[in-house]
Amino acid sequence: MHTRRTLRRTRTRTRTSALTAAALLSAAALLVSACSSPQSASTSASAGIAQLAALPRSTPSALAPYYDQKLSWRSCGVPGFQCATMKAPLDYAKPGAGDVRLAVARKKATGKAKPLGSLLVNPGGPGGSAVDYLQQYAGIGYPSEVRARYDMVAMDPRGVARSEPVECLDGPQMDTYTETDVTPDDRKETDELVGEYKKFAEACGTHSAELLRHVSTADSARDMDILRAVLGDPKLNYVGASYGTFLGATYAGLFPERVGRMVLDGAMDPSLSALQMNLEQTAGFETAFQSFAKDCAKRTDCPLGAKGSSPTQIADNLSTFFRKLDAHPIPTGDADGRKLTESLGTTGVIAAMYDQAEWEQLREALHAAMKENDGAGLLALSDSYYERESDGRYSNLMFANAAVNCLDLPPAFTGPEQVEKALPEFEKASPVFGANLAWASLNCAYWPVRATGEPHRIEAKGAAPIVVVGTTRDPATPYPWAQSLARQLTSARLLTYVGDGHTAYGRGSTCIDSAIDAYLLKGTPPANGKRCS
Repeated sequence: MHTRRTLRRTRTRTRTSALTAAALLSAAALLVSACSSPQSASTSASAGIAQLAALPRSTPSALAPYYDQKLSWRSCGVPGFQCATMKAPLDYAKPGAGDVRLAVARKKATGKAKPLGSLLVNPGGPGGSAVDYLQQYAGIGYPSEVRARYDMVAMDPRGVARSEPVECLDGPQMDTYTETDVTPDDRKETDELVGEYKKFAEACGTHSAELLRHVSTADSARDMDILRAVLGDPKLNYVGASYGTFLGATYAGLFPERVGRMVLDGAMDPSLSALQMNLEQTAGFETAFQSFAKDCAKRTDCPLGAKGSSPTQIADNLSTFFRKLDAHPIPTGDADGRKLTESLGTTGVIAAMYDQAEWEQLREALHAAMKENDGAGLLALSDSYYERESDGRYSNLMFANAAVNCLDLPPAFTGPEQVEKALPEFEKASPVFGANLAWASLNCAYWPVRATGEPHRIEAKGAAPIVVVGTTRDPATPYPWAQSLARQLTSARLLTYVGDGHTAYGRGSTCIDSAIDAYLLKGTPPANGKRCS
């Protein structure tokens, strides 16, 4: 079933099969992290919500040992890359109460020209491995001019991948969780769904009890400042995608005077509640699906309707297919005997909405499922979304994703009754995905740790220019979020990609790529409001 997250799917940019990159993908409800705790938030009179306040410029003496530490670099086993382990306080309010050990990787600048320092990258999630992203894409796939001038750096955030990962369910338990019906038809199915959410939350609480209280976005942003100092950079240069934009914006809000060249691609809006975000993301997936439907209708191989069919007809046919899966899951040939359920099938379709390059794969998978009773293709898309390996093991992506999201914002719903009341609004936002995404928004209701964050604005007064990038038909981070974040950040420059897919940098737009490259290499931000296709 889906969790609240936003990720970025790209062509071959990270380890998941159709690969999720610059931001993990989120087939569901949504994410966002807020900040509270050490930094006191002041009330924003204009917006009527909290405003993230900057931390003091001077480093507290209790944190000095962390800021003064020296990293011991070693071979990663990946040619050209080095790895190290950095320490940060588990609890910033009590620096002496214990440490977390954070995995860091880098690839040194390759050029002979004067280096520009470090460029930290984060692919999103929350829960995406930044180290994997660096080694499998950014460190080898970013423009050569950028890699020549910067040490490319990544750090898995606390609770993620190599950085003391949050642990919850084992493989078979996750299989059950992901197969559970997320569009319950009666009380029995509702109870089963609630039961799975509770089992998931209880397992996380059992296996990662202490860590769950200290994996907020604010904590990770503070870790980034320690890394900046340890690397010897006076300012943080950063490219973050999807959830990585929220992480970067949070850093800018806490440390505005330490912002260097910062790109926030596929921007999130920190001023929204979990319910607002989930509802708006639902509309975003509908926008993406409409683009897919129009494209499908132009093709003779569209399994959802004859050539020339309307998007409404295609949507109705997909909904009919989902209802059939609900009643009769179909074979997949999976070694573990899994069948394609409605939940897994919906996840597979949503996963392909992140990148139009995957639409062909989706058409083929739907044709096999609808015409040949073979669910293998859709199951593969779903497994790539959940980062399930062929041997049945899952990465900790989904665990970290829930841990961060449920700490960052109060839950969208506190019980199934609230979901039922909200269903008409979600189904209006997306007739195809609305019910699924509404019920997926219930996942934080039973979390064992109370949320510490809240919706808030981020202004980052005094920060250097920050480039905020939005894609007009982005399914996971709808374009209005980029517009909103750009209005909040006092130094923002909004850069717009008119097109499909999640995030824009490296997607194939010369206009977007050249604008961002010029900013990273020369420090010249694009004109505010620049639009590209």
